Amino acid sequence: MVDEALRCHVGEFPPVEVELLDITQRQTRRRLVPLLFTTTRGNPFTDRTWSAEWVKWRERADWPKEHGGFHALRHFFATTLITNRADPKEVQQALRHRTLQITLETYVHFWPRRERRRGVVGEMLRRASAGTPELS
Repeated sequence: MVDEALRCHVGEFPPVEVELLDITQRQTRRRLVPLLFTTTRGNPFTDRTWSAEWVKWRERADWPKEHGGFHALRHFFATTLITNRADPKEVQQALRHRTLQITLETYVHFWPRRERRRGVVGEMLRRASAGTPELS
């Protein structure tokens, strides 16, 4: 179904080569990228373009407006990664946060509590007194 819809889209609207900034390497550079989805003028979708479209789609679907902004999808994506045991560094990279600190400060409360270490020092002392100092 999705592949059929994409084939129809590409048939009607072939990819448009657009010059974009590539920030995936150490040095930022410009390169041509073929985009499948562009504005009616052939420009890339920006955050404002997506937000405006999202409002229309949300209204057509009769979804609630409260906490239903386009940015909420980003948080949904992040929390889905986290609750499915993604490494914090992977979440940072997927969200394109500049530092890991930004990711952790924003989402630390979503990491499952059962995986957080508690009583590490006490456990080490107990193991040391028993002759097995390594933590598992």
